[in-house]
Amino acid sequence: MSIDVANESGVPTDETRLARLARYVLDSMRVHPLAELSIVLVDEEPMAELHVRWMDEPGPTDVLSFPMDELRPGGPGRTSDPGVLGDVIICPQVAARQAEKAGHPTQDEIDLLCTHGILHLLGYDHAEPEEHKEMFGLQGELLAGWRHSLEQSVAQTGTEDGPR
Repeated sequence: MSIDVANESGVPTDETRLARLARYVLDSMRVHPLAELSIVLVDEEPMAELHVRWMDEPGPTDVLSFPMDELRPGGPGRTSDPGVLGDVIICPQVAARQAEKAGHPTQDEIDLLCTHGILHLLGYDHAEPEEHKEMFGLQGELLAGWRHSLEQSVAQTGTEDGPR
C-alpha cells in the first residue's frame, strides 16, 4: 500500500503516525494492499482556495477529500480492487481550533479528520441522517480501534509506534 504524507503547512505534525493511521483504516476497510493514498497538510490560505474552488464555500475548512478511482471497501473475505484512492487534504490550523473547542489534543483531531477524509474517499457521506449515523459510527469504531492499538503498542514497547 502506498501512502504518501506531505506536510506543506507550517505546523509540525507526526507524518509517520498519520501514515500508520491511514494504513490501519485502509486495512480495517479491506482496501486492496496496492491502493494508493495521498495525505497533504496545508495552511489556511491554500485550504480556503480549495474550499471556494471545489465546494463554493468561503474560508478554510478542516478536511477535503478528492477521490480518484472510486474504490469501495472490500466485503467479507475479500479486499477492494487496487487503484488510486485519492487525496485527503487537512488544515492543521483549523484542526487545532476544533480540538480546543472539543477539549482534546490537536493530534486526536487530525486523526479524526484523516479517518473522516478516507471514509469520504471510500464513498461514505453524511448528508442524510442515515448516512451520517453510518459514517460517524464507523469513524468512531475505527478511531477507537486505532487508539486501542496505540495503547497496546505503548504497553508492549514503551513507544507509540502503533500498527504498521
